[in-house]
Amino acid sequence: MPVIAPMPAARPARISNQRDGAEEDVAAGTTVDHLTETYRVHYRSLLGLAALLLDDTASCEDVVQEAFIRVHSARKRVRDPEKTLAYLRQTVVNLSRSALRRRILGLKLLSKPMPDMASAEEGAYDQLERDSLIKAMKGLQRRQREVLVLRYFADMTEAQVAETLGISLGSVKAYGSRGIAALRVAMEAPA
Repeated sequence: MPVIAPMPAARPARISNQRDGAEEDVAAGTTVDHLTETYRVHYRSLLGLAALLLDDTASCEDVVQEAFIRVHSARKRVRDPEKTLAYLRQTVVNLSRSALRRRILGLKLLSKPMPDMASAEEGAYDQLERDSLIKAMKGLQRRQREVLVLRYFADMTEAQVAETLGISLGSVKAYGSRGIAALRVAMEAPA
């Protein structure tokens, strides 16, 4: 987006060239030499202005460079060379605003991070482990299996398991410990 508002085209000033006796048309506006001198003298102050508006040095340098490029491209529209610095400052401000707008939009458009998910390999190992656990559970006695399922998968207390199955608390503890021991043996055995 151009920062310098288009001005009506200035009539070219006629400057006589005494060397050849011919006349040369020179457009009014900021000369390249004047812009180069402005760059040399005011680069650091423009960089400081951008630093107040932006947060990282690389972006500040990019904004200031882009401002000089844009003013250089539109230098013929800057009628008064004394206003070159004002145009540069305004261009730095506008480009800084644009950079911030792009960042905000980029942050809004970023997809929400996915929850930590297992890799395909981890998923395959988990599936194998789950399959072998299910197979080992099927090999347990019925009461051991019921106690372990209610205790660890349904997350019940030992008292709740005893009440649900209609057995004593001691029986729940006995079936549970024997079931875990049998599972350990079954899971360690090669398939």
